[in-house]
Amino acid sequence: MHVKKGDTVKVISGKDKGKTGVVLTALPKKDRVLVEGVNIVKKHTKPNQASPQGGIVSQEAAIHVSNVMVVDPKSGEPTRVGYKMEDGKKVRVAKKSGEKLDK
Repeated sequence: MHVKKGDTVKVISGKDKGKTGVVLTALPKKDRVLVEGVNIVKKHTKPNQASPQGGIVSQEAAIHVSNVMVVDPKSGEPTRVGYKMEDGKKVRVAKKSGEKLDK
């Protein structure tokens, strides 16, 4: 997958198109990511020990990884991800600026 936990991404399609957020969780087996503040859904919860009241909770749902693009750290625009070998390690690189995406 071209995105990892902690990356800043921009949604390029769907109902939340144009929104930007940080990847909270990457789910590579399902090709999905959980992005902060994107794809908010209402979840109905039963009363239990943790929340005796129950009710309706808003939370983020997973979005397909093809619908997000990594934000370039230099320009702040969405960019594709390339890979380079540096010191025998594979490093993710922004295609627009050539800036490293991995810390």
